[in-house]
Amino acid sequence: MIKTIIFDFGDVFINLDKTATIRELSTLGDIRSLQEMQEINNLYEVGKISTSEFITLFQELFPKATKTQIINAWNSILLDFPKHRLEFIQNLASEQNYKLILLSNTNELHINWVKENITFYKQFKSCFDTFYLSHEIHLRKPTPDIFEFVLQEHKIQPSETIFIDDTKENTDAAATLGIHTWNNNPKTEDITNLFTIKSDLF
Repeated sequence: MIKTIIFDFGDVFINLDKTATIRELSTLGDIRSLQEMQEINNLYEVGKISTSEFITLFQELFPKATKTQIINAWNSILLDFPKHRLEFIQNLASEQNYKLILLSNTNELHINWVKENITFYKQFKSCFDTFYLSHEIHLRKPTPDIFEFVLQEHKIQPSETIFIDDTKENTDAAATLGIHTWNNNPKTEDITNLFTIKSDLF
């Protein structure tokens, strides 16, 4: 029996355009090294570099770009947050049948954009027993230690837990620890259909 539900954020609740960042950055100059950009992102997502350091590193990659241009390009991945998904998690929280945890690879610039542009962000956050953002806990998916951290912190059993994420690499990592998973497809599936799609677990 499932007692804990762990949710990703991007492309589970808030819609993303994962091609937008590279597309927008390419208008600011030549993209010389995707690997270097990914390495900077990985450091930023676990809080090993500050926002100002992150911007400085990207200005070195795009020397003609302003700070504002870099921030706007970086945040272009973020789209809308459909209201019916908020209502889903609110209803789930009000029923109090499950421990609800959010576990997201999110950096400071992205979450600041969400706070400024999603009017019901505080309502959304309040639905969860715990709200884990990678840059705050200094861990990121898909490393197994982030899942081990959540299991230990909440004293929950993997067999009684389901983790939902749109990235297969992340759900695969959780599954190695015995956690039930749903690798949702944001183009064809919606979090509001959780109990239909995963009816065998509930």
